Amino acid sequence: MRPLIQTTIGDLPAPESDLLAEARNGPPTPERHAEFLHAIPAFHRVEQRPTSTPLAWPGYLRIAAFNAERLKRPDAARALLDASQAHVALLSEVDLGMARSGNGHPLREIIGATGEGYAYGVEFVELDLGDPIEMRRHAGERNARSFHGNAIVSKLAFDNPCIIPLEESGFWFPGKEGAQRRVGGRIAVAVRLTGAPRPLWVAAVHLESKTNPDDRRMQIQHLLNGIEAIDARAAWVIGGDFNTKSLPRDRQEARRLLEIPERDEPLFDDLRRAGFTWASANLPLPTQRTGPQNKPQPPFGKLDWIVVRGLQATDPQILPALDGEGQPISDHDMVVADLFFEGPE
Repeated sequence: MRPLIQTTIGDLPAPESDLLAEARNGPPTPERHAEFLHAIPAFHRVEQRPTSTPLAWPGYLRIAAFNAERLKRPDAARALLDASQAHVALLSEVDLGMARSGNGHPLREIIGATGEGYAYGVEFVELDLGDPIEMRRHAGERNARSFHGNAIVSKLAFDNPCIIPLEESGFWFPGKEGAQRRVGGRIAVAVRLTGAPRPLWVAAVHLESKTNPDDRRMQIQHLLNGIEAIDARAAWVIGGDFNTKSLPRDRQEARRLLEIPERDEPLFDDLRRAGFTWASANLPLPTQRTGPQNKPQPPFGKLDWIVVRGLQATDPQILPALDGEGQPISDHDMVVADLFFEGPE
C-alpha cells in the first residue's frame, strides 16, 4: 500500500502512452499492476488549486457529498452545487481527460470564475474508454489523460491536501464485462479547512462498488488509520459514496439505516468506535436514482453518507440530481448537512 500522499502539483501530467499500451497488452497480474501503480506519476501527487477569494468562516459548515457519475454534465452539476449552497463539496467519480466526458477538465469547468479552490486525487487510470455502453458510444476516440478520481471543492480556505489510499488490489486491472480495465485503487482525498475556529478536516471517499461488506470495512479501516496519522485530535467530516449495498431497502425498515447500519455493514462499527456519528447528518432514505444510462432500477439503496466527529449535525437533505429539464445527471442524488462545532467557538 502506498503511504499517505502529500505532494501537490498544479496540473497532473498525462501518463506516457507507451506505458499505458504496455499495461493494456500484457497479462493482468497483481505484480504488473503494482509496477504500473508505482510508475505512473499521477498516483503520487494531489492536484491542487487554492481558493482565490476564500469565504470567511460562516459560523457553521454546510457540506455536500455527490457521486457525479464521471462529471459529464459540469453545467448541471454547477447548478446543483449552487442550489445546495454548500461551503464544501465532496465529489466522487470525477473524470479528467476522458473521452466520455469531453476530454477536458470538468472540475475546473464547474469552478469557473467562482474563486473556489479544489483538491483532486486520481483513483484510477482508465485503460479503456469506460464501461461497455461508453465503449460503444466513444468507439475510435482516445483519452487525453485517462484519469478518474475524487475531489474536494471549497469556498473556504484550505491547506495540506492529501490522498489516503484505501486499497491497491488491482481488482479492476483485468476489466469487467469486457471493458473498464484500470490501474489504481480506491482512495480518499482530504484537506484541512484553515479558516475554521478549531482544527477541522474534510475527506471525500468512494468505496469499492463490486465487493462485499468485509472488504468495504477494510477500506474504512485504512481510512481511519490515515485519519489518525494526519490529525487524531481534529474534528473530521467524511462524505461520499460508501456503496453500502447490503443495507435494507425495505421502507418499513428505514429506521435501521441510521440506528444500526452496522448489522448489515460492519464498517459503521469501526466508524462508531473511532468517534464518528451519522444519525443527525443523514436521512433514512435511498440516495440512488435511475441515471442517464437508465440504471439502476428500483428498489434503490442508501449508498451516500456524511459522517462526523467533533461536530454537531443538523438539517440533513437529499437533493435530486436532475438538470433544469428534469433529466438525471447521475445515478446518485446529492446529500447535504449543516455542521456546527460542539460548545462555544
